[in-house]
Amino acid sequence: MPPAPKPRDFLSTYTEDLNAQDLGKLFTRETPEAYRFFARGVNTAELEGLSRSRRAIKYLQAFFLAFTMRLSPARRAIYAVALVTSVIGLFELFQGFGILSFRVPIALFFVRFGVPAPLFSDGTLWLLFGFLLLNLLVLLEVADRLSLKRDLEVAREIQRAMLPEGTWSGPGVEAFGLTQPANTVGGDFYDILPRPDGTVLLALGDVAGKASPAALLMALLLAILRTLVDDNLPLPQLAHRLNIQVGRHAPASRFITLFLASFDPRSGTLTFVNAGQTPPLLRKHDGAIIRLSTGGVALGMFEGSEYEQGHIELEAGDALVMYTDGITEAESPDGTPFDEAGLERTLALHAGALGTAAAAELGRAVFEAVERHRRDTRLSDDLTVLVLSRLTNSLAI
Repeated sequence: MPPAPKPRDFLSTYTEDLNAQDLGKLFTRETPEAYRFFARGVNTAELEGLSRSRRAIKYLQAFFLAFTMRLSPARRAIYAVALVTSVIGLFELFQGFGILSFRVPIALFFVRFGVPAPLFSDGTLWLLFGFLLLNLLVLLEVADRLSLKRDLEVAREIQRAMLPEGTWSGPGVEAFGLTQPANTVGGDFYDILPRPDGTVLLALGDVAGKASPAALLMALLLAILRTLVDDNLPLPQLAHRLNIQVGRHAPASRFITLFLASFDPRSGTLTFVNAGQTPPLLRKHDGAIIRLSTGGVALGMFEGSEYEQGHIELEAGDALVMYTDGITEAESPDGTPFDEAGLERTLALHAGALGTAAAAELGRAVFEAVERHRRDTRLSDDLTVLVLSRLTNSLAI
């Protein structure tokens, strides 16, 4: 068992990054910024016309609400309990009223004065000072977190705007995608890109990791993909070029799984490359399930990776469901994953009656099935599904 650190070593480690400049910023910049952040929630118009004392009381009340109402209800309750118990503790330490004496320097002498004041047990002032400092720390932390949350919410709106919205329809075919990040932003993405030759390019991918780092790489890959699509490259070459770019721009510990498909609505031919993505399920109109796994390794793993493409025909009534592993790994409260079996059950229930809005109905049905399975259990990964369906009421041209 290693020896316990000496008090001096512990103190040195604890304060190694502390400097006077940072400590000064805490009170001269960060505290005023936190105050202004919450003060924006105070309606000063309601305070006009009040006396100075009532205005001060009302302002403190409004500021207190502006701060505490930013907390979740449970945390707000805990904070209220902490305040109430602190006040009770002060009453327990209260010893009555008396004369509080102190010395004031006058010329070369100290003169002792006494003023009536409430008296508390020894050490109360230290406890009160510590309580005020802890509240200052909570105020600063909440302001920082709320500012970060606001920035992330803006990032989420930008991320959503980057993805296709609504259902894409072509001759006898339609595509629809949905995504839900585990955090405010995520690393899953999908795209539906119609091309001048009448085909449509479908892409669904998953960046390793979650939250902001994954979201940045997701945006990078989408931008590169949409640029390279204009070159009309064969899918294996497109995947190869994307792999090179990911290797150049992403950290070594990051990789991206990606499924690329090109569909021709006229012939019903689907050409695809699976770069390490969970194999999409093609549910045939007769109920058979085919997994599309031909391709290669995930993007960013090896610089010289080559990719193979596969071909398959989509007939009227077929539905292709592309999804990320967050769908099958979503867990119920007892830890049971939704799994591929849950996805197949959902397809069996909904994919047999494809109609005008088949892709959207099937995509939403998958999400609803996952939601029923996990029953508000916290997501461990992003959820994304992209559905391509060939309609029964139309024939391939």
